[in-house]
Formats: sequence, structure tokens, C-alpha cells
Amino acid sequence: MPRLRDLGLSTGTLPPGPFNAITDVPGVRVGFATLIRDEPSVVRTGVTAIWPAGEDIWTESMFAGAHAFNGNGEMTGLAWIAEQGLIAAPICITNTYSVGLVRDAICALAVRDAAPQPWHLPVAAETYDGWLSDSASFPVTTALALAALDGARGGVVAEGNVGGGAGMICHEFKGGTGTASRVVQVEGVEYTVGALVQANYGARELLRVDGVAVGRAITLDEVPSPRPRPPEGSVIVVLATDAPLLPIQCQRLARRATTGLAWVGGIGANSSGDIFLAFATGNRIPGAEGLSSVRMLAPSAMTGLFQAAAEATEEAILNALCMAETMVGQQGRVAHAIPHDRLIEVVRSAR
Repeated sequence: MPRLRDLGLSTGTLPPGPFNAITDVPGVRVGFATLIRDEPSVVRTGVTAIWPAGEDIWTESMFAGAHAFNGNGEMTGLAWIAEQGLIAAPICITNTYSVGLVRDAICALAVRDAAPQPWHLPVAAETYDGWLSDSASFPVTTALALAALDGARGGVVAEGNVGGGAGMICHEFKGGTGTASRVVQVEGVEYTVGALVQANYGARELLRVDGVAVGRAITLDEVPSPRPRPPEGSVIVVLATDAPLLPIQCQRLARRATTGLAWVGGIGANSSGDIFLAFATGNRIPGAEGLSSVRMLAPSAMTGLFQAAAEATEEAILNALCMAETMVGQQGRVAHAIPHDRLIEVVRSAR
């Protein structure tokens, strides 16, 4: 399946990184484990893993911050991030019923690999895939989560019906996992902001691509909705940057994912869990006691990063839509992929 730019379409003004992915931030790795089966129950689910800095994360924490645009969702570990401002473990995303197990799997990985920390409060997030997948059968296992964590790689990132995004729906089309990046110059120095999303939210009529009301043009008569209306849901956004930021700056960066979400058509519906996390690799905080020397980007220089975060989030969601394939789930329910020919036609006709 093609990404947005493979279709000859693009959004924003800042350039993407080499892979147009969160892995354009040096050291960031992404892994997936996807579970698709029809017996004994129909399952379309999985786990997505993000390593902020490979195994170094166990010994060198990074500053992080989070923002809940609408809080009908779960992302574990946020109380400790709000208190201390550090992330010290890989991050996972899965389905709603499995977030606790996946969180525990990160702890099990730390124990297996003899991580030196005395205890662990990792980040695991979720969106609900129970319309297409029998989530009540609790199909995700510790072994599946460990496979995603152990399989994490840099470079090109899989998108669409993979990992935790396998059974997700976005703007009443098949949704899932998407990623993108932007490069910004601050006083002659290049920094990268990358986004990875798990998109499972939104009404058809609100969908926009580069400002064009695509969702209103591709009607429900043309492509049926996969689930009853009103179609609410959730979206998780993980932002990474190599800029030297402090925790409050990471929190500010996480908030800007809201702008990218809004550009596509997300409004933070009442039952939506729209939770965003940003981490910065520009400072490394060793676990040993004593003083740590850190750097900080000037507050006046944050605007470029804000734009990069918004643009990367927007395109990551659109990549999730473009890369997702039509999926038949439980009870014969069908989530149709967005029709690429119509997408191109609608956007170009508005130009």
C-alpha cells in the first residue's frame, strides 16, 4: 500500500527526514507483533513497541512530557513522568483490554535483561479494537509483547494494519499505525521531530487532507461506515525529537500533536482517548546519584519544533489511513480502506 507522498500528495511546509518516520530521530527503534486469526475467535490485534534509545534507556533516562487532549483512554506511567519528567523504559501501544498485560511485559523484559533499575513504571497505551476484533478473548500475550520489543529496528517503519493498530478504524475507514517526521533548523542547527500514531477515531465528514474536505466527498453511500454512528474512538501520538529539551518543553511539544490531529479532523470527542507523549533524546540522564549537566533549547526557539510536531502528527495519521488495507473482522464487519483513486481525485480537484 502507498503512503501519502507515494500518491503524489503531501501536507505541511517543513521537509521530512530520510525515512519520514519516527526512526529519523537517531537511536529510536520501532517493533511490531501482529495477531490475525479466525479461530477460536476472530482476532485482529497486536503490540507496537518504541525504544527511545535502544537498551541505553535502562541506564540513561530521557526527559519526557505528556498531554491528554481528551482523557477517555489509558497511558500508564504518566503520574511518574509528571512528577519526575523522565522516561526510563521502552514504550508500547496495544488494545484497551491488553494495556495492563503489555505494561507488565515491559517490566518482565527489564527483569529478563537485568536492567539495573530497582523498579519500573513503564508507559503502555491503548486504543479500542473491539469492533473488528474479539478483544474480550484477551488474545494478547506476554510473548507477543516481548516479540514486538525484541524485534524493534531503525529505518523504515511498517504502517497500517500492524502491531497495536491492526484492528483500528479512523474517520470511518480502516485505520491503524502511521508515522512521519519533520526536520527544522534552529539557529543553523537541524533537529528532527518524529511522530508515531495509533489512529482509531473520527467522523467521516470531518476528515481533511491538506485542508481539503475529503470525508464529505467520499460519502457513506460510496464507502459504508464499519461501525454505528456517532463514530468516536481514540488516538495515541508518540513524539520524539533529538532537540535538547527539558520536561516542561516536552510537555509543550506533546500538546502540539493536538494541532496536527485537528488538521486531519479530530475534535476530541467525549468518548475519545486522545493522549500524547513526547520525549527528547538531546539530554541523557544517568541513573547514578550526583549532578547531571543538561542543555535546553531557548524558549523562543520552540516554535519551529511546535510546527514540526503538528505537521508530523498530521501526516502520520494520513499515512495510517493510506497504508491500511480493507479488513473483515468479527461478525463479518468490514472496515474499508480509503480509496486512493478517490482521495487523489478529491484533493487535486480542490487545487
